[in-house]
Amino acid sequence: MKQIFKKISAWATFVALIVFSVGCTTVEPYQKGNLSDYTMRSDRDELASVMNSHIQFSREASTGGEGVGGGGCGCN
Repeated sequence: MKQIFKKISAWATFVALIVFSVGCTTVEPYQKGNLSDYTMRSDRDELASVMNSHIQFSREASTGGEGVGGGGCGCN
């Protein structure tokens, strides 16, 4: 019984190691320009942004909160 548990434990450890190491990567400084490209932005399509805001408002009956808000005393 201990042999089976050891084999299962070894395989589970191996699978976990593979799963967790697949997504790990480092980004070199010269690659960061590609990640900050205009095509990587989620808000590059103005119509899609407006439609998503409309859908959010229709579902939750709330609007706003996606921009930079003001702070301070609130006397403006």
